[in-house]
Amino acid sequence: MRPLNGVPVAAYPANKTRIKEMKTIVICSGGLDSVTLAYKVAAGGNFLSGLVSFDYGQRHKKELDFAKKAADRLGAPHHLIDISAVGKMLGGSALTDEIDVPEGHYAEENMRITVVPNRNAIMLAIAYGVASAQGADCVATAVHGGDHFIYPDCRPGFIKSFEKMQSLALEGFSKITLYTPFLEKTKADIADEGARLGVDFANTWSCYKGGDLHCGRCGTCVERREAFHLAGVDDPTDYEDPDFWIATVEKAKQKAGA
Repeated sequence: MRPLNGVPVAAYPANKTRIKEMKTIVICSGGLDSVTLAYKVAAGGNFLSGLVSFDYGQRHKKELDFAKKAADRLGAPHHLIDISAVGKMLGGSALTDEIDVPEGHYAEENMRITVVPNRNAIMLAIAYGVASAQGADCVATAVHGGDHFIYPDCRPGFIKSFEKMQSLALEGFSKITLYTPFLEKTKADIADEGARLGVDFANTWSCYKGGDLHCGRCGTCVERREAFHLAGVDDPTDYEDPDFWIATVEKAKQKAGA
């Protein structure tokens, strides 16, 4: 395994969770959360079997380039799976259709238009199949507490039920663990952990719009900007509108306290 920021991966504090020494496949979009998860798995002394990404017909493919960069950085294989034909059947989302990406706070009701029905469930099911076929022990995904507001297939109830369902689907063939260390954590917690692990945050992509720079105004940009601020971690990201998040977050706080 290649060194990270000049420090061998094995030198990072060992991950004492249940994935210790497991062959692990990480679902990686190229975003801050999933790239940090890949670093976490690698730093925990586990065998990083590979990073799996999905082309589901999203409005831009820019994020997938960053997933590949993360895999190269970690010395792991990167597998890009094309499910764009499936994605065409899951219309009505700002991530797959010609619908404007909403701007504002990530927990606002207007962010529901970014839901791609069953997206994470589909990706997880495929990743489990890949893990079984390749003899892996674990599938890791970076769902986190901030996802719970809008995305039902990122919530604890779904994760628990999905793992149980897969244990039945693969009964007698494979025993695969679903690893979700960020499930009850905030994006700020992830930024903090990523900084400790030496994640190259400049080589992650969050923006739903996919321009030359992060827009700074969509829900994921606001969440990203706020996370670095709350974690006290330097944000290397260039934003088209670097200050939009301040008033947006303050407005959300006032609304929540009303």
